[in-house]
Amino acid sequence: MKVANILKVKGKDVITAHPHELITTLAKRIKLARIGALIVTDPEGAMVGIISERDIVYAIAEHEGDALNMTVSDLMTRQVRTCSADDDLGHVSRIMTQNRIRHLPVMDGPKLVGMISLGDVVKIRLDEMSLEANVLRDVAISRG
Repeated sequence: MKVANILKVKGKDVITAHPHELITTLAKRIKLARIGALIVTDPEGAMVGIISERDIVYAIAEHEGDALNMTVSDLMTRQVRTCSADDDLGHVSRIMTQNRIRHLPVMDGPKLVGMISLGDVVKIRLDEMSLEANVLRDVAISRG
């Protein structure tokens, strides 16, 4: 199974943030959209980072109330791990597990074409395993 399969179901829409956006504004957007991370883009739309709920929580733990007046660029991760639509889900899940990340931007060369989460990967893998189990059960019953 490939990342492209997730994007077919989930869609390719990606919510982005701007580097100078205040964390208070960003936190409200995260809550309203019910998402865990946003891609940070420059004025031309190029990806310059990623920011997640975890980044905000860690900043609050370190800077307390001052974190809410910081900007996205103060907290975002600049070295972003990415994947492509052609990547295998096993490979992607290893990247996420090894790097302790829950969101991966999907790139087509320099162009952002989607975002997947660990939850997306787990759901597809569980669906695959369920289908396999059902097929094996049906084969066992037919031979019974």
